[in-house]
Amino acid sequence: MVNNFRSAWVSGNKLFGSIELVRNGVPTPRTMLAFTEDAAVKALQDMGYPAVIKPVVGSWGRLSALLKDEQVARAIIEDREYMFPMYQVYYLQEFVKRPPRDIRSFVVGGRTVAAIYRVSDGADWRTNTARGGRAEPCPISKELDELSLRAARSSGGEIVGVDLMESESGLLVHEVNNTTEFKNTVPATGVDIPQLIVDYLVAEQKR
Repeated sequence: MVNNFRSAWVSGNKLFGSIELVRNGVPTPRTMLAFTEDAAVKALQDMGYPAVIKPVVGSWGRLSALLKDEQVARAIIEDREYMFPMYQVYYLQEFVKRPPRDIRSFVVGGRTVAAIYRVSDGADWRTNTARGGRAEPCPISKELDELSLRAARSSGGEIVGVDLMESESGLLVHEVNNTTEFKNTVPATGVDIPQLIVDYLVAEQKR
């Protein structure tokens, strides 16, 4: 309803999102794409293990898997060969050495208004709050603010959530969400994101 079609097109597909992040000079994990089982295994050999495989379209960490070695990779890729063709687009990403958490920041109208750590419950390497991850307030540093705004601009979205990881070399952006949820962020941060969205829309309408 608010973000334009380009934003939905870019953010709704992890491949397109990665391309735009790279094109706009936003630091992002090393990512490779393959369309056949053999090509995926070869790409993983080049990238190195552990690595992560994700569907190009999806949310909440569903069908994302940690590939610890080639044996695990071949088993998971073989399963996907029998799934809907979209899941045979192999989106492969380096496994970033990070704390057991990632960061979700929220950008509304060119402002980074809030951020949370999504902390793993210890039973799953994924940090999604939909999978049991815990939301904790995250301070908005200068680096986090700048990267969040650059990532939002790369997607063309006005109201987005930006997912980042704390790597050994600094923050990396791995995804921009144009239909981001905030039900866990509001109580964790005390920031009334829905009200900020409404205020932004009203201000834009009055222009």
